[in-house]
Amino acid sequence: MKEILYKSTRSDGAPILASRAILMGLAEDGGLFVPTQIPALDRSLSDLAKMDYRGVAYEVMKLMLTDFTEEELKGCIANAYGSNFDTESIVPLHRADGAYFLELFHGPTIAFKDMALQILPHLMTTSAKKNHEDKEIVILTATSGDTGKAAMAGFADVEGTRIMVFYPKDGVSSIQERQMLTQKGGNTRVVGIRGNFDDAQNAVKEIFGDSALRAEMAQKGFAFSSANSINIGRLVPQIVYYVFAYTRLLKEGVISDGDKVNFVVPTGNFGNILAAYYAAKMGLPVGKLVCASNSNKVLYDFFTTGTYDKNREFILTSSPSMDILISSNLERLIYHISGNSAEKTAALMQDLREKGAYAITEEMRGGLDLFAGGYATEEETAGAIRRVYEKDSYVIDPHTAVAADVYDKYRAQTGDGTPAVIASTASPFKFENSVMQALGEPSDLPDLELADRLSEKAGVPVPEAVNVLRTAPVRHNIVCDRDKMKDEVRRFLGI
Repeated sequence: MKEILYKSTRSDGAPILASRAILMGLAEDGGLFVPTQIPALDRSLSDLAKMDYRGVAYEVMKLMLTDFTEEELKGCIANAYGSNFDTESIVPLHRADGAYFLELFHGPTIAFKDMALQILPHLMTTSAKKNHEDKEIVILTATSGDTGKAAMAGFADVEGTRIMVFYPKDGVSSIQERQMLTQKGGNTRVVGIRGNFDDAQNAVKEIFGDSALRAEMAQKGFAFSSANSINIGRLVPQIVYYVFAYTRLLKEGVISDGDKVNFVVPTGNFGNILAAYYAAKMGLPVGKLVCASNSNKVLYDFFTTGTYDKNREFILTSSPSMDILISSNLERLIYHISGNSAEKTAALMQDLREKGAYAITEEMRGGLDLFAGGYATEEETAGAIRRVYEKDSYVIDPHTAVAADVYDKYRAQTGDGTPAVIASTASPFKFENSVMQALGEPSDLPDLELADRLSEKAGVPVPEAVNVLRTAPVRHNIVCDRDKMKDEVRRFLGI
């Protein structure tokens, strides 16, 4: 097996092993780690179709994390994907509305982030041992709603780690906020910030880039890492479920080996759809990757014009995990379509930093052929929730509804009849107010009473992740301004 190394998107320093990249999270120059080459799948899709989720996970991840032994990687996978998921298949496919909804929300926090964040702590602690890292790992993360809870659920009380999450105080759903504020674990801290997700994410990146703070922390026995999708240890596990979805369609006889499948992905930070891009580059037969945006359609505009421009109004929507104007993971795609040029990527990222915008060349636009873009307004999102329910008695959350609406329009515009998998990224119970409103039901009830009403409407039980909130005490109540985030980090670490 080829050894896969990782390098920064912004400079040509010596590449490093996967375990080191996972520990670091972000490169020292502010760039993101990318593989120096993308390996090809070395098992046939027909072989993979005979395996369960854990089996497919090993066959995909072993190719990208080549410095992990078979025993180490299989151990991480076994610890991550088991009874903590409420279905044996881990990610079931549900046929509705002329597509296959890949339900990525059966983990402990009922959002797709669990797919990577249940394994990341195991990858990280294994990486620490492999690299003889004796410092306490401090996970610092900004969240638009789901990453924070999923990361804390993964890292809570994991020895040798602490985790601190910043979220926009008025930019998440009530269930999302309640999930975070009631998080257990002596090593966890949640802070609401007065601002939006981009404010939180930018401040976290600045804290990561503060060399004086890093040096001070090292002296005190701490080292930063990240649980955001900027960490390659978050991204690699996400490749797995696209390969798994394909092999389930193969197993069920929906497609034949080698047939193409389209993937429709609601995305804000671009990590989830980038994982699908990597799956395609590893040899998965992909027709189109349909990038679905909400009213913050910065990615749609990028795919349409070749210009990325964050200089626009920030809109709070019913799909808050996508309320993002700086899609961090797009930097990795930019690197690949620039011919793996760190120099070009760094220059474009500097333009983004200084002008809030950048434009790619015509040649680079040629590297976007695999992608199609679309967006859904708030009215269209609610309409998709209603349509899918009336047609198939299937309830979807607003993020999934954005994808369903975009796919509906894509199919009408192109006539593309390729079988499609829609990434269903969150349980409707996480956004029950918006869902019930879309279905024409009373939505101004207390959130847990609303969950019971939604359960009756959807014909599915209230998830345990919501049930536990009925009696869970609030453990975190800090709110601060963006410019005080570094002070809160110091306070958390006692430095």
